[in-house]
Amino acid sequence: MTESYERELAVAIAAVREAAVLCRAVQAEITPTMLEKKDRSPVTVADFGSQAIVCRHLSRAFANDPVIAEEDSTELREAANASALKQATQHVQCTLGDAAATADAVCRWIDWGHTRGYCERFWTLDPIDGTKGFLRGEQYAVSLALIVRGEIVVAALACPNLPVEAGRPAPTGAIFAAVRGQGATVRAMDGDGAPTPVQVSRSRDSAAARFCESVESGHSSHGDAAELARRLGITAAPVRMDSQAKYAVVARGEADIYLRLPTRADYREKIWDHAGGALIVTEAGGRATDVDGKPLEFHHGAELVANRGVIVTNGPLHAAVLAGLAAP
Repeated sequence: MTESYERELAVAIAAVREAAVLCRAVQAEITPTMLEKKDRSPVTVADFGSQAIVCRHLSRAFANDPVIAEEDSTELREAANASALKQATQHVQCTLGDAAATADAVCRWIDWGHTRGYCERFWTLDPIDGTKGFLRGEQYAVSLALIVRGEIVVAALACPNLPVEAGRPAPTGAIFAAVRGQGATVRAMDGDGAPTPVQVSRSRDSAAARFCESVESGHSSHGDAAELARRLGITAAPVRMDSQAKYAVVARGEADIYLRLPTRADYREKIWDHAGGALIVTEAGGRATDVDGKPLEFHHGAELVANRGVIVTNGPLHAAVLAGLAAP
């Protein structure tokens, strides 16, 4: 009998929603002066605050579940970062409506996510995926996934700056969610709107494909992506955006291909950068593999050590993308 994971899904959605509310509040405080000075303190505050909120939810609902997340509180506890800790604590208190959420409590919640080794059941979290997008006021995401015996079974992905409906610029703030075997949905981050199903496109015409990739060339090889586009006959310019929002736009058919091509032979992706989005795309009818066509393996701890890069498509175009990458 297949598990429904109803409670896990509800907790995951509530957790990423509250974390995204905190991130949105911090992003609203970013000023042009901060950007000119390349002040990264807002993303530091939001990153730690987001992880504290999500791990608070998980620790209370599933006390025996480890969490593999991006951050720990070691740096935040240093005297030089007292201001960031204070601001993170204040934002957590404001978001939760709980003045009793002390700095020590915030640090404990953050450290709930400091597991690194594989186990039979665990969560993986990226409290802010797309930090540069966050600082620019563009796309970022809060990504949470539950992995059981190496399989992603629950995912919740909050994208505070992504429109809820494809093709409509407002309202923004979308939460994508999925349970293995039950399909993928999107709902508004604000309000109590019902979830609606999302599905990938069914296009088989590689030349007409729409593809997206990371804004930062350090995250994905733009040159290799351009060569692949040439081989497939794609003439449209790629859509570049930060974060796992790229998974979301493929899942609901706004794009057909997402490329995360290796920039170094020895680089391995972190699981928190892909687990949430990968399940949402596959449950929407798409595919996610590495550049060699191998399934993504989530039973090696914090990294996808058995995989190189990530290729995400609507499904029908997957073979053509892999063939294009493999061609001499």
